[in-house]
Amino acid sequence: MTESLSVAAERTGGGAGDEGTGAAMMPAGRRRWARPARWPMLVLAGVLVFLYTPIAVVVVMAFNETGSAYRWSGFSTRWFGELAADQVILGALGNTLVVAAGATALSIVLGTLLAIGLARYVRSGLLDAFALGPAVAPDIVMAMGLLTLYVTLGFSLGLHSVLLAHVVFGTALVTATVRARLGHLDPALEEASRDLGASALQTFWRITIPGVMPAIIAGGLLTFTLSLDEFVIAFFTDGPATPTLPIVIYSLVRFGITPEVNALGAILLLVSIVTVLVAQRLTGLGGRDADT
Repeated sequence: MTESLSVAAERTGGGAGDEGTGAAMMPAGRRRWARPARWPMLVLAGVLVFLYTPIAVVVVMAFNETGSAYRWSGFSTRWFGELAADQVILGALGNTLVVAAGATALSIVLGTLLAIGLARYVRSGLLDAFALGPAVAPDIVMAMGLLTLYVTLGFSLGLHSVLLAHVVFGTALVTATVRARLGHLDPALEEASRDLGASALQTFWRITIPGVMPAIIAGGLLTFTLSLDEFVIAFFTDGPATPTLPIVIYSLVRFGITPEVNALGAILLLVSIVTVLVAQRLTGLGGRDADT
């Protein structure tokens, strides 16, 4: 009787205690596909290491005790103090912040109005391509074209010329983000506002602008960050008396990377992270509200 029960249990897979036997009877192909693939995670880990290792090295070497930018000799914050006393770098940083802030403000205004005009009033694929062209054009082509234009018009070079040059690609970036957001904004909301007695200006401020505000913030932050580290266009359109920070850093690293440059890079990285976190908080990107 006992032997008969054992034979019956083996034929039926045994029950809860014989899961291993049932898995062993599963075809090899099914067992292989049931396992989660590990190679995508390995590729992702390799990409992240490749991208973030240079950034980590810059941050770590910013706290190096000696003046060597390649050999660790101990922890110290002395280079941040020396950076604060370097008038050349601080002056270039001030120039860069002025250009980035001005270009961001002008780009937000021009890009938002241009995007609304293209989406609501003038629908043309050709005009869309022209409006977004500066965002995808090579920097060297933009730099040479702007320099030629300034020389032809007799326009002096300085922070004002760099600011106008950054407004060109900044406007295109804001236009692209706001234009995409307007594609998801229901025009019936604006029509309902007008039907209820609101003027065109009231509808613009109370319906259109709040609806595209996340895109405006995203485009403005993108313009600001790109303007901070933009080198090629600034190198062609800036004057010798008002260098921006990327130009000063380029002139320094030609003779070797110094600890002050690493310290400056660590500070700019921190500012970028804080800016992204603030933008995420303001726009709700990545939060539960965004999913709903």
